[in-house]
Amino acid sequence: MLDRLRRLLAPSDPVERALTAATMAASLATGLFYSVSALYFTRVIGLEATTVGVGLTIAGAVGVLMSFAGGYAADRVGADRLQLWANVVQGLAFLAYVAADGVVGFVLVACVAVGSRSLQGTAKATVQARWFTGAERVAIRARLRVITNVFIGLGTVLAGAALLVDTATAYQVTMLAVGAFSLLATVPLAGLRRRAVGFGQRMDAHLEVDRVVGPSPLRDRTYLGVVGLNSVIAMQFGMTSVGVPLWIVTRTEAPEVVVSVLLVLNTVIVALFQVRAARGTHDVLVAGRAVRRGSLLLAAGCLLYGAAGSAGAVLAVVVLVAAEVLGSWAEVWCEAGAWGLAFELADPVSAGRYQGLSQTGYSVASMVAPALVTATAVDHGLPGWLFLAALFAAAGAGVAAISRAAAARRTSEVALVA
Repeated sequence: MLDRLRRLLAPSDPVERALTAATMAASLATGLFYSVSALYFTRVIGLEATTVGVGLTIAGAVGVLMSFAGGYAADRVGADRLQLWANVVQGLAFLAYVAADGVVGFVLVACVAVGSRSLQGTAKATVQARWFTGAERVAIRARLRVITNVFIGLGTVLAGAALLVDTATAYQVTMLAVGAFSLLATVPLAGLRRRAVGFGQRMDAHLEVDRVVGPSPLRDRTYLGVVGLNSVIAMQFGMTSVGVPLWIVTRTEAPEVVVSVLLVLNTVIVALFQVRAARGTHDVLVAGRAVRRGSLLLAAGCLLYGAAGSAGAVLAVVVLVAAEVLGSWAEVWCEAGAWGLAFELADPVSAGRYQGLSQTGYSVASMVAPALVTATAVDHGLPGWLFLAALFAAAGAGVAAISRAAAARRTSEVALVA
């Protein structure tokens, strides 16, 4: 157990070790930010809740554009350089929230913060795609996700001090800490080219004189289809963070504390089983099946969430916990499969652009999910949950079908070459 923990927190590969340390600091910042941002924007800056929502939606749109543009940037300047400077800009943007004193300032800072985070996500995925290979890529992505969840949880715990004090100064200090942790995430990334032999050469493939320009992912129907369907499934994150809490508070008899219990349960399940779920998903066929399996569990979870609305307090809690268990297992399988497909179906010459498109799918899901889940499940109850269940199940079936066809084509191509 101690050896596994050591490999998780301090892996031997210098690139993975740098990504792990950077993820720890960035996730602490994220946990702090998620916990206090709504109160900071409304109580300290003095914005209306609707204004915050509109501003973050605008920032989300910028994030979508930056996720896609980041793929082209990573293929032109080096993914590691893009990740480093995007980290710096994001940290400075978080610090700038302290100086924001109105709507315009808030929206501008939010756009920079979300846009740089999106650039960072694309760059990070491209670094993994260019440096690691095969099963190793998916395994490392799974380990980084475990780190992300655990340290976001730790950041949430740290933010409890500010929530207990509940003053403008406490929230301002917390926002400064968010910026500081974000900037700290740049430290392990700096100088990585000196510490990892051959790393710079891999990242600078775009500088090779005789380099053949790779294909555009926008012309790859298989990749477009997988990204589009996986972005539908990725709306589960908006459902978990926005839809389920609203549903519990407004449409069930369960106590509000259950929201926190479910979030902790999700964190524990992901931390314990994400790495195991990722095994074998570097195989396209296995990855597609994992997504389909996860989407069916997600659909079942949606039905249970809907059923909790017509149950008494005690039964509602039991049903909600069961739904969260299914949803969390769905998350680890769907994510593992999506990572395998994002890596294995991408053209390695255009790694940045392909990973940029994949990250764009997540950004679109993040922007659309809160409104869609609210307009369906929260507003219409069980029929809305039925709609989401059917949507997730259909998307998972579609991913499996595309993956099966892609695997068959690969087998035929290998047979022809042989």
